[in-house]
Amino acid sequence: MTDTISVSKDASSLLGADVAAGVAQFLQPVVVNLQALGIDGKQAHWHVRGSNFIGVHEFLDVYVAHVQEWADLAAERVVALGLPVDGRVGTIAAATTTPPLADGFQRTNATIAAVVSQIDTTLELIHQGITGLDDIDISSQDVLIEIARGLEKDRWFLFAHIAEA
Repeated sequence: MTDTISVSKDASSLLGADVAAGVAQFLQPVVVNLQALGIDGKQAHWHVRGSNFIGVHEFLDVYVAHVQEWADLAAERVVALGLPVDGRVGTIAAATTTPPLADGFQRTNATIAAVVSQIDTTLELIHQGITGLDDIDISSQDVLIEIARGLEKDRWFLFAHIAEA
């Protein structure tokens, strides 16, 4: 005898197509920016030079792992609601709002300033989503709050290397 489970509704039908679409409009851009942070974070990791090299170099790997986890969290929320998410390289390159990194080797302070600038741009997007999801879906809003909390902590860890006091 085989045990089977019959499910008559998927998550999108439970919350409604309008809710799923509302969530996707806020989470899709976050997925794009987080994926861009991961790609550029590795670029920064490979090319950082100067004081505090080892600490910054190693933390950038931790940071990249975090942003990849958060991108996955946001993407899977959209997919769980029954909609596709677009994390293809071409989409990320065309749609990210993060400022570009300089190419080649960069001094530690310049690297940190550039990564922090990208984080700040992404946090603005996330905070817009938190506000926008307030009346749409609090579970999705909670996903963005979790991501913001972690990204703000990683920003702090990086910025502490260049803070004056």
